[in-house]
Amino acid sequence: MGATAGQHEWAFITSHFLVLLCLAEDPEARVAEVAERLQLTERRVQTITAELLEAGYLQKVRVGRRNRYAIDREMPLRHLQTQHRQLGDLLDLISERGDGD
Repeated sequence: MGATAGQHEWAFITSHFLVLLCLAEDPEARVAEVAERLQLTERRVQTITAELLEAGYLQKVRVGRRNRYAIDREMPLRHLQTQHRQLGDLLDLISERGDGD
């Protein structure tokens, strides 16, 4: 459903989490692939990835000419009301794979 005049578009899940979800499902996904899947610009995905790396939620390893991403599933969720839960809990709940990897 699209927004009608006067309504603001919003979502329950942030772009940061959606980038993490994409990388959890495909750790070798390219920025362009993630951007296309999420309908974000490549620049926005690069910015989000850099923020996630800086915050420790994501690690990047160079494998040949590609990057491989690893998510620290034990990191706490950032909001005061959810910080007692781990990122892996949310990824498991929403991921298509749902296998805890």
